[in-house]
Amino acid sequence: MINSAIEDIRTTLFRQVMFAEFELKIHELVEKKTPLTPKLLKEVYHDLNQFYFGDEVIIDSEIDIEWARVPHFYYNFYVYQYATGIAAAVYLADKVRNGGEKEREAYLNFLKGGSSKYPLDMLKVAGVDMTKSDAIDKTMEVFTNLIDEFEKLTSE
Repeated sequence: MINSAIEDIRTTLFRQVMFAEFELKIHELVEKKTPLTPKLLKEVYHDLNQFYFGDEVIIDSEIDIEWARVPHFYYNFYVYQYATGIAAAVYLADKVRNGGEKEREAYLNFLKGGSSKYPLDMLKVAGVDMTKSDAIDKTMEVFTNLIDEFEKLTSE
């Protein structure tokens, strides 16, 4: 269960941000009139994997072509929403679990609001301001704690 929670954050926060950065980079290349060849796309994608996963992870050359099978890259720019969504959810869950009546009431008002406002405004009703780093900071804290817990369990 801990590994699953770690993977949820890794794949939804980190990986979707990497995907969004890939989309941004290829759009910037197009704006500069740079031809998007498979070779260039492989290089850009490889470099992003290296940056996001660091030197401790072996970046297999097969990952360089992953961009070709990710359907998100062929739609409107939106994958960042997965990352912001999980960060908002983790932060909101923490506020409800560890807060008081005020936080629980704010959450219920958020649910009652449905789609009556734009998503960012609805999140503010719940006490989540995505224009600040609090939600990302909390998600990183949760991620770090999960890794620490996992390492403790697997070293015993």
